[in-house]
Amino acid sequence: MTLRELFVREIKISKKIPQESYFAALPAVRHLESNGLVFTRPVSFLVGENGAGKSTIIEALAVAMGFNPEGGTVNFHFSTADSHSDLYRYLTVVKGPLRRRDGFFLRAESFYNLASDIDRMDQGPSFGSRLADSYGGVSLHRRSHGESFLSVIENRFGGGGLYILDEPESALSPMGLMSLICQIKRLADTDSQLIIATHSPILMTFPGAEIFQLSDAGIQSVPYRQTEHFRITRQFLNEPEKMLRFLLEEESRPSSY
Repeated sequence: MTLRELFVREIKISKKIPQESYFAALPAVRHLESNGLVFTRPVSFLVGENGAGKSTIIEALAVAMGFNPEGGTVNFHFSTADSHSDLYRYLTVVKGPLRRRDGFFLRAESFYNLASDIDRMDQGPSFGSRLADSYGGVSLHRRSHGESFLSVIENRFGGGGLYILDEPESALSPMGLMSLICQIKRLADTDSQLIIATHSPILMTFPGAEIFQLSDAGIQSVPYRQTEHFRITRQFLNEPEKMLRFLLEEESRPSSY
């Protein structure tokens, strides 16, 4: 997939955000207002600490591209409780010229609701319709969380599309993450674009991916070895006893307040 063939080439804020909106103060959102975010590769990761705005931006992009806020394709319309922001109202997406053949928004936070809606559309958990075959032929509720996640990606993600994933690692073991890497490779090789918010240093190692780190400095493109996730994980695994001793000693010290 060339730069010209990317389905999402850039996102930016083109309307004035009300100052009372909680996301107006996020450095990552302010970066979108002043600089935008240009995608140059088929696989992109958004990484950063909790509260940096990864999921907020990912969800806004998904909704702006026509996906259901709680996950699924553009044909899903279920809604349980609105938990996404209205950032999408201020987001402009610069699209590539090619029409995508497929697409999916996979959101860990509301995956249970997605699985329930698939059961509902398929006339209950017995699964006997063609829809079931697109998700592995068995109700997603009858699989473990990780198995159901991978089943959706393996069976439903057909290639030639835009796939937006919000923290897929929350359901997966290390081996599951390696299986996901193989699926990302399959999709990238079949003219797909993937934009993924993640905390996983394993996923970040995907060859050729661009990593956008969200921080107080805004949004920066960095090598995976320079991400805080990778550095802290490597430091911990190299010396777990030392790290734990330091952390627990800090926790046990009396507060100065």
